[in-house]
Amino acid sequence: MNRKFYQKWNAFYSKVSLRYVIWGAFTLTALLGAVLMGTSFYNRFSLQLQGIVEKQNRALIEQVNNTLTSELRNIMRISDSLYFSVLKSEENVPVEEGFALLYDTNKSSIQNIALFSKEGDLLVSAPAAKLKPGVDVTKEAWFQNAVTQTENQHFSRPHVQNLFVNSKGNYAHVLTLSRMVQVPDAYEVQDGVLLIDLKYEQLESIFKNISLGEEGYIYLVDGAGNLIYHPQQQLILDGIEQENHEKASAYKDGVHDEVFEGQHRKVTIKSVGYTGWKIVGVVSDKAAQLSTVKNIIFLIALVMSFMLILSIINSYISKKVTIPIEHLEGAVKRIAEGDLETTIEERGAYEISHLGRSIRKMKVRIKKLMEDIVREQEIQRKNELDTLQSQINPHFLYNTLDIVVWMVENEKPQDAVRALTALARFFRIGLSKGKTIITVRDEIEHVKNYLTIQKMRYKNKFEYYFEVEEEVLELSTLKLILQPIVENAVAYGMEFQDGDGEVFIKAYLKEEKLIFQVVDNGPGIMPERLEEIRAGKVVSSKKGSGIGMRNVGERIQLAYGKEYGIQIESEPDEGTCITLTQPKIAYGQEGELL
Repeated sequence: MNRKFYQKWNAFYSKVSLRYVIWGAFTLTALLGAVLMGTSFYNRFSLQLQGIVEKQNRALIEQVNNTLTSELRNIMRISDSLYFSVLKSEENVPVEEGFALLYDTNKSSIQNIALFSKEGDLLVSAPAAKLKPGVDVTKEAWFQNAVTQTENQHFSRPHVQNLFVNSKGNYAHVLTLSRMVQVPDAYEVQDGVLLIDLKYEQLESIFKNISLGEEGYIYLVDGAGNLIYHPQQQLILDGIEQENHEKASAYKDGVHDEVFEGQHRKVTIKSVGYTGWKIVGVVSDKAAQLSTVKNIIFLIALVMSFMLILSIINSYISKKVTIPIEHLEGAVKRIAEGDLETTIEERGAYEISHLGRSIRKMKVRIKKLMEDIVREQEIQRKNELDTLQSQINPHFLYNTLDIVVWMVENEKPQDAVRALTALARFFRIGLSKGKTIITVRDEIEHVKNYLTIQKMRYKNKFEYYFEVEEEVLELSTLKLILQPIVENAVAYGMEFQDGDGEVFIKAYLKEEKLIFQVVDNGPGIMPERLEEIRAGKVVSSKKGSGIGMRNVGERIQLAYGKEYGIQIESEPDEGTCITLTQPKIAYGQEGELL
């Protein structure tokens, strides 16, 4: 029976003009819309509104977390600067001047900077101050945390810092960062405690202007549930208001439903790095629901929208008829732009469906042809990389053996042994089990072995320094791209130096790119020769064939693309800076380059 009905319906439908089809669809849509829209749209809108509110709250809390984390990182960077650039500086910078300079630079956010001995004696402070009589800093929580956990930097709870003599008597409300440090020998002690007081108002300003709707708010707790900031903090401490902060400190990151003092509310948690603190956003469930006034506005808007829909639905249905064609047009456009994974839909009338099927088959054939081309180009690229690599290794081996011969001839067998040992380590990393990609850590070690050899040859002519960011050590890099550049810096830049030569090797991240820099204070490169090098010409000299730098640039561009490679900056009698740029790629994620 169903089959007969279906056949009769198809016979009838095939005789009805498109005009009546659209009219019938319009009428049916209007009737169904009148019945269904009123019952379903309200619930859908409420769910969407709730989702929007939660998403906005998470975004605001994430914004606060980013700002707070940035502020804490800044304080930690100041702490590191005080420790490594002032206390452990090899340039004999007076500690008092270093403290004063960093304080003056950051005094808008920092209240005090002080250095104490392990026995609690004040060694340096900025601004200059004296301890209050009878104060024993060794009993302070921040001091004890630094002494008992020497490897970490510690943030205290908010407190009034009244350690120092203050003629005005208005002691500041602060957060204290403390850490164990090594104090310079001039103070005749080995260990000490560094204190940096962050102004509490700096922390308060991060939260002060953040609002989670009409009834929402945001506060900060530590891992033990103690309040660090709350918009009604004083009222809570006085017992006038209540907050569920101790329970909130145990929540994991995310959104939680809770009932507090009979009120249903949503609590959003975000942990703050380095501290164990948690940002807590609280919003009442009512904030995500429509009020009575909003219900009326919604119903009015619903009626108006329904009337508007009735007026445009005819054109909408006409458009629906053309949707299969629009989908095919969009798919063809995406294929033309290179997206061969796009889906080709086979629907609509016979002609449209057949066209879609033909385009899909064409897409499969194009994809296969492109994969074959890419595979061939990849094989060719690897062969070119291997060829360039094989040019560089003999080049360095020749120069190193020349150094060993020179040491033996000058009756320096111990130096020759050290040079050969460094050479063995150099080639151990250079071989790298046949890989063309190694970690930055290995590449830096590779260059250190090379410089060990060169330092022995150019004794007392130059010094070398490494400035390598910790976060780049486990990134991947092409093997043997740094050593040829350093070789040029030593061979051409240090020849006429007499104990004052310097070579700096730097590695850092900039705009999601891995940057290597080799800087020397040699005689520089004459403009004419510099232009030849930049143009990719092999510039031979008595020092070598000149292929090293060109090969490094070609290897980088073959591996990663033309936007990466080498930049050379040089001024006669000033020195030379060579910059190598590669993409930031974690080691082990290089794909076909491994």
